[in-house]
Amino acid sequence: MILTGPEIERERAAGRLTIEPFDPAQVNPNSYNLTLGPTLVVYTSTVLDTRRPNDFETLEIPEQGIVLDPGRIYLGSSVEVIGSDHYVPVMHSRSGSARLGVFSHVTADLIDQGSHGQLTHQLRVVQPVRVYAGLSLAQVDFRRTQGEPLLYQGKYQGSRGPQPSQIHLDTLGAALGVAA
Repeated sequence: MILTGPEIERERAAGRLTIEPFDPAQVNPNSYNLTLGPTLVVYTSTVLDTRRPNDFETLEIPEQGIVLDPGRIYLGSSVEVIGSDHYVPVMHSRSGSARLGVFSHVTADLIDQGSHGQLTHQLRVVQPVRVYAGLSLAQVDFRRTQGEPLLYQGKYQGSRGPQPSQIHLDTLGAALGVAA
């Protein structure tokens, strides 16, 4: 079950979900629009490795915007801190940006119950597209769960800004026979 826009507002007011900062104009019939933060992370290697940290650079998005090129993954973040111990947030591209060929959340759209932080946009484009800090590229909906909750305690908890992959922590633990 997905919360309606008015229910998102009620549940936020009741403290059962977090959206900060909150702007009522960003509420949709079944979701809340997310805005792009001022920085992007771009990996600097052409081959990425799942067993080690990958080098990256952080780019500030200038006032005139930044052009995203096809063939690269750009990591941005929501301005908003999102989370809930009661619902599962799910992040999606907005239809307007998708119609320009901007995929603002390529995969891994499920945000675990109990996770709280700024959400990382996985930006990919099909042709060059200029984007701006503060642009509403994505949206989040909130889904009810069934059963006893198991709240997220993972490595991205409390994220601020774009978060590069930390999959190497999983594979390193698995390679050593240690649970991540």
